[in-house]
Amino acid sequence: MVNLNKRTVYTTVAAIALIALVSLIFYGTLKDEGRVTYSMIENAAALIGLEFTRAEKDSMLGDLNDLLNSYDSLRAIEMPNSLTPAIVFNPILPGMEFENKTNGFSHNRPTNIVRPENLEDVAFWPITKLAELIRTQKVSSVELTNMYLDRLRKYGPVLECVITLTDELALEQAKRADEEIAAGNYKGLLHGIPWGAKDLLATKGIKTTWGSVPFKEQVFDYDAAVVKKLEEAGAVLVAKLTLGALAWGDVWYGGKTKNPWNLDEGSSGSSAGPGAATAAGLVGFTIGSETWGSIISPSTRTGTTGLRPTFGRVSRKGAMALSWTMDKLGPMTRSVTDAAIVFNAIYGPDGEDLTVVDKPFNYNEDIDLSTLKIGYLKAEFDKERDQKAIDDEVLDVLWALGAELVPIEFPDFPVYDIAFILSAEAAAGFDKLTRSGDDDKLVRQKKQAWPNVFRQARLIPAVEYINANRARTLLMMEMETLFKSVDVFVAPTFGSGDLLATNLTGHPAVVLPNGFRENGTPTSITFTGKLYDEGKLLAIAGAYQNATDFHLRYPVLPEK
Repeated sequence: MVNLNKRTVYTTVAAIALIALVSLIFYGTLKDEGRVTYSMIENAAALIGLEFTRAEKDSMLGDLNDLLNSYDSLRAIEMPNSLTPAIVFNPILPGMEFENKTNGFSHNRPTNIVRPENLEDVAFWPITKLAELIRTQKVSSVELTNMYLDRLRKYGPVLECVITLTDELALEQAKRADEEIAAGNYKGLLHGIPWGAKDLLATKGIKTTWGSVPFKEQVFDYDAAVVKKLEEAGAVLVAKLTLGALAWGDVWYGGKTKNPWNLDEGSSGSSAGPGAATAAGLVGFTIGSETWGSIISPSTRTGTTGLRPTFGRVSRKGAMALSWTMDKLGPMTRSVTDAAIVFNAIYGPDGEDLTVVDKPFNYNEDIDLSTLKIGYLKAEFDKERDQKAIDDEVLDVLWALGAELVPIEFPDFPVYDIAFILSAEAAAGFDKLTRSGDDDKLVRQKKQAWPNVFRQARLIPAVEYINANRARTLLMMEMETLFKSVDVFVAPTFGSGDLLATNLTGHPAVVLPNGFRENGTPTSITFTGKLYDEGKLLAIAGAYQNATDFHLRYPVLPEK
């Protein structure tokens, strides 16, 4: 046993206490750490897969607390969803060349169009035939508008696809269209044609709810750029249509939008209302939006034809922002030609959305497929699946039309690992919603829903977001290589990850019906084209569609 005198014991205890005190001060237990502490840094490092030494954490601590103060300062600045960041995505790579010559828009006008005894028989007609009725004044825009308004009132509640009827505005626009046409001032194929807008497009003095409880009373004092362009073309806005809350899915604050072909299932999303209303013959055409499948998916579910244009083709001014580098607006129609007609009215710069480029849109419905190379994702077509025979028939039709079919492989790229680009941008767009706690008011409250995704995205490091966009450039290079050998490529819808990949690279796509399942619901096929080459893409897809009749079938709707 060791004998220690009192002085030695006191000295030892004092030394240990001094060491402990120095350690506590140095490592932060007694130090005034501020809102950010050492343990927070340790946890954050683990969350992002990094490790820091104690000295490194000590060096960070003061600056991290300063950053928190900077965040507080930023949050005091009012930043509405419409405010765009000073960062612009450009899908054009160095060395790319594009058609700059305008050759015009050419389609085949239908002949011998007769007004049916019951006007409601035209509800499912394409724009081309409706336009001929209007142009020849066999039907007035007011008559057509009232017919569609009646159908919206009758079937809108069944499908839960309408948020706001714009009947007063519609009848005013229709009356003006009739007066202009009677005076010899026919503006073109959309003059007097009723249409519906996904309710993320601003409409002056009319509610724009974004499908969500927190914004259900929101009213803007201006029209979205697309709304203005369609008004200038003489189109008649009859309804604001549903979208899944904040552009996810088909569930909105008033219910779940239904598929006209099967009321037991939703119409998919987020352009749920536009898809359902177009398929059900409640409007002449609609405008939807896509960030990651929001035109492609509901078009597939409802058997409509959807065009997702090249990123930067259509102004998003006045449209709810979800992802500034991925959002696109496009038409949802009953035929490819209709999609081309609507796109021809809405594309091009407006001086407001700086991502929009000035490129021509050259469309000729009578395209010769024998002069083109159409790629097909061989691995996807070879897979055994329920829809294989239906998809294989698409290739047979294209071959019969004279196309050269080229088997291709889609780039092997970890595309889902950079999908958080969307989450980060969406969380920024709805930053205030998350911080206020109003995200609790959204109808969908589960792991795979916006409230949880917005919260998760707060923890995505800025460095990883930027590196994901650098990886995105590599993906764009891969896609450019793919398109050197083909004019377009065709793929089973929701195949090899091409839906997300082409949304990230900004390429245009057309989805259209290619058959029906045994239960009577439609299937679809997707054509994807080169950047800014919607004209060729639509013409090829249209050639296939005109050789089939799937788009001419329509659902039988129950009485209310």
